[in-house]
Amino acid sequence: MSIRHGLLALLEQGPRYGSQLRTEFESRTGSTWPLNVGQVYTTLARLERDGLVAPGGEDAAGHTLYAITDTGRAELREWYARPVDRANPPRDELSIKLAMAVGSPDVDIRAVIQAQRHATIKAMQDYTRLKVQALAAVEKGDSRERDDVAWLLVLEQLIFQTEAEARWLDHSESRLVRLSLTAGRRAEPAPPQAAEPAAPQPRAARSPRS
Repeated sequence: MSIRHGLLALLEQGPRYGSQLRTEFESRTGSTWPLNVGQVYTTLARLERDGLVAPGGEDAAGHTLYAITDTGRAELREWYARPVDRANPPRDELSIKLAMAVGSPDVDIRAVIQAQRHATIKAMQDYTRLKVQALAAVEKGDSRERDDVAWLLVLEQLIFQTEAEARWLDHSESRLVRLSLTAGRRAEPAPPQAAEPAAPQPRAARSPRS
């Protein structure tokens, strides 16, 4: 997640101070990725170092305001135009967990999958309830409509993501079952060979009668 560019996008709408940026960022994303004030000010310091923002005076309460520069606007335009790079995908804890579990004979990987599936389905249900609320807010058309639409888009992405995760878990479990059956067939001992009938032995010649 690019906090850097998210803050630039908010500053493009006008000068803001740190805690105001945090509040607006969380409002726009529905607090899906909460920020602390320390993160905001650390990011602002880096943006100022790179010439993307500059101090813009103070508000009536004495808060230091930050304003986006022309260089910052150019950076923001480039970010909007540039596709998200998938060449180096972020580490996914669930994928790593299953990959490690496959190589651990003491781990019941099917139990791991079942527990995750339960959590994933619950998350999907929670996101769906929140989507209903977001849709109602958008249809109401109050002064926060833009934030509500932004939150709705984030929610729908999370719903699609959890749906895909649930399908992947089903696929993983099916693949493990097939692999275990294949391994079981390989490990089965070969059926015993039927013993070949012994070759008939020649009868001993009888002595001639006297």
